[in-house]
Amino acid sequence: MWTFFHKLGSPPWLYAISGAILRFLLPATLLALVCGAVWGLLFTAPDFRQGNSYRIIYIHVPASVVALAGYYVMATAGAISLIWKMKMADVAMKCCAPVGAAFTFLALVTGAIWGKPTWGTWWVWDARITSMLVLFFLYLGVVALYEAFDNKEAAGKACAVLSLVGTVNIPIIYKSVDWWYSLHQPASIKFTGESSIHASMLYPLLLMIIAFYALFACALLLNMRAEILHRERRANWVRKMLPGVAG
Repeated sequence: MWTFFHKLGSPPWLYAISGAILRFLLPATLLALVCGAVWGLLFTAPDFRQGNSYRIIYIHVPASVVALAGYYVMATAGAISLIWKMKMADVAMKCCAPVGAAFTFLALVTGAIWGKPTWGTWWVWDARITSMLVLFFLYLGVVALYEAFDNKEAAGKACAVLSLVGTVNIPIIYKSVDWWYSLHQPASIKFTGESSIHASMLYPLLLMIIAFYALFACALLLNMRAEILHRERRANWVRKMLPGVAG
């Protein structure tokens, strides 16, 4: 276990293993996305209250779930970077921020599209929606803070601290519909007790959630590979592999 953990700190090893993972993960992700989208958007029955407008949950819910999980990935990488000074953890934290921001933005946009026919408005300052907006700004804050420092080691420390402080927002997002009056509906998928969504709608939704997790992993690994090449462009292993990149 510790041997594997230390290997993660090696740029050449991480670059190689991520490439091997992506060769299998990318086609599997594409297949899952296509199957889940076609199943959910075309073959499930309309909701008895919302009609066909509910189908956006097959994009909105997976994007929201992965946006929250992605923040934990970023904060965990930040903690590892602070404690063990692992450079690849710093890379993971930096590369996770724009990917997480993209998923959060998608969740906000699809939520607004769903809100218009359901609530009659694109936006309300609802507790769940507002806390998701805060999450989006936290992701962007890490991106901006990293670029604001010339000293990248100091930038990594500052971003790690911001990532860890921002984790207090995650349970607020989860519990906002329970703690405050909210227009946003409670969670439809429950791991303790019976889910409020019918099985015919639940299974394609679960498939899309898995597909979005895989999509997040693909985007993060691709982003990390690009960052590793940029940081290690003068290293011998990069020069041998990509002579035109070194300089």
